[in-house]
Amino acid sequence: MTATLDALTARAWIDRWDAQQEEFMPDREERFTALIDAVAETAGRDDPLVIDLGCGPGSLAVRLLAQIPAGVVVAVDADPLLLGLGQAAHAADAVRAPGTLRFVELDMRLPGWSSGLSLDRQVDAAVSTTALHWLPPDSLAAMYAEIATLLRPGGLLLNGDHLREDEAVSPTLAKLGRALNEREEHRKAPAGRSETWTAWWNAALADAALADLASDRQRRLVDAEHHGSASGRLAVHVDALRAAGFAEVGTLWQRGDNRLLCAVR
Repeated sequence: MTATLDALTARAWIDRWDAQQEEFMPDREERFTALIDAVAETAGRDDPLVIDLGCGPGSLAVRLLAQIPAGVVVAVDADPLLLGLGQAAHAADAVRAPGTLRFVELDMRLPGWSSGLSLDRQVDAAVSTTALHWLPPDSLAAMYAEIATLLRPGGLLLNGDHLREDEAVSPTLAKLGRALNEREEHRKAPAGRSETWTAWWNAALADAALADLASDRQRRLVDAEHHGSASGRLAVHVDALRAAGFAEVGTLWQRGDNRLLCAVR
């Protein structure tokens, strides 16, 4: 985290991040709630250990801890700018409740990445929202297999994302899945989006307050454009989770191709 980044600036950028995400995903908060409810329902304890995969600036992590305040979240991402925003925004919370939320910079494409988590017990849930589609299918399968070794029996993998049906197998369902989301976006933002993903990144990378983080990001060659991967297909995730040994795999919540995929260890 850069020393020049204050909490107010970081929170302002995170608020802006959340706003552009919510316009693209009108049901984002509803999906967050379904995911957190699933963690709370199956945790079996007041202080579940949760890994947030591809955490970004911590939007899911802070919402989870607001509902499960004794929980422990280890938030993982490879992007130093997004992690820096999360760390700066929530530094005071970390002082008040040490160990409750911890950000870790790790690349989930690398074998053995989970050794950098420094865990002291089995994980109750691994969660993610709108992040894992950027992993290539081979890396996604390896990551799911590694997560399976960390989860306790009965632990959950919960992935909220736009995961489309295979167009070659179910072309009508694939088309309808996206259409439902596009119609909802239009209803909630009929004049169009106020800020796109690309516009947010262009503005963030141009802000002098984030210059150190932006330089760090450039040195690591982190790419902000995660769209277009084959891992946007539902079947890629389902097949990888079954191959990793998860006992049950299915959709818990859904609107079109926006869904919460759940796998039980």
